[in-house]
Amino acid sequence: MNVERPGAARLLEMTGALADLLVDTVDGGASVGFLAPLDHAAAVAWWTERCAAVASGRLTVWTASEEPGRVLGTVSLALPADKPNSAHRAELVKLMVHRSARGKGLGRRLLAVAEEAAAAEGITLLHLDTETGSPAEHLYRTSGWTEVGAIPDYAADPAGVLRPTTIYYKRPAPPGLREGNAP
Repeated sequence: MNVERPGAARLLEMTGALADLLVDTVDGGASVGFLAPLDHAAAVAWWTERCAAVASGRLTVWTASEEPGRVLGTVSLALPADKPNSAHRAELVKLMVHRSARGKGLGRRLLAVAEEAAAAEGITLLHLDTETGSPAEHLYRTSGWTEVGAIPDYAADPAGVLRPTTIYYKRPAPPGLREGNAP
């Protein structure tokens, strides 16, 4: 599995494959901000809009693929570049794994890549939100994320039903203190 961190130009080239992943994720019932059915053109447009944020340094995206032109997973870090008092933190967003690739450790690998990159960039606090009771919660809990609490009726799932969202945070380990690198 090839994991890459595309720049804005490469991300633009990948929008069709990323749109395929986003449509599959929404069709699979994941609450990632969209209602089903998600039109492929709308998914392409959404990913295209992300290119400006990548170019400006406000968003970092990683993609995972086994074959050219087919993205099986992605994760992003949103950086609050416009807030000087928030330079130490980032939000983990849009961790998605294609239904055909789930259960094989790809989500955990992408999560680890984002956490390690954040720590290498000096980010000392990560946060995220996810649908309460979703399979993603198990991944975050078993990856050392701490639950803050839940907000009722926070977002609609792909079917349009309001669901609670749970907020998590994690302090990424500095590069010298990761597993296997203890002093």
